[in-house]
Amino acid sequence: MSATTQNVPTKLELLELLAAIGTAQWRDFAAAAAHHGLTSTQAKVLAQLDGPLPMRGLAALLVCDASNVTGIVDRLEARSLVRREADPADRRVKNVVATDEGRETIRRVREEMQATHGALDALDEHESATLYALLGRLRPAMEKNA
Repeated sequence: MSATTQNVPTKLELLELLAAIGTAQWRDFAAAAAHHGLTSTQAKVLAQLDGPLPMRGLAALLVCDASNVTGIVDRLEARSLVRREADPADRRVKNVVATDEGRETIRRVREEMQATHGALDALDEHESATLYALLGRLRPAMEKNA
């Protein structure tokens, strides 16, 4: 094999690498969340709240039963990080909305993910742009099938 020929990774090798990176990023996220008195699941809920989201929608994102979401949201609401609002289209549906404090908390959690930031700092601008583009191409298919 010539010096210019690269080994093309198999799908299994790519999956293993994605899994390892995902696991490391999740550990970093959980550690940063813990510094703010949050479980990783509570922080994940905050991270999902770009706008109002129904309780059932949160359950689907967390891949859990809706009854589990109630307790998570109760604890976040007790800390004034989220609030429940009736859905304007169907008053029986309760949407979860991040408060300003909740949005600030998840911003700080993401900012404090030192291992992840350090790993990304190892990339130059071109590598960062390439990684961003590649992950952007994968995201729609991954989210569609989730």
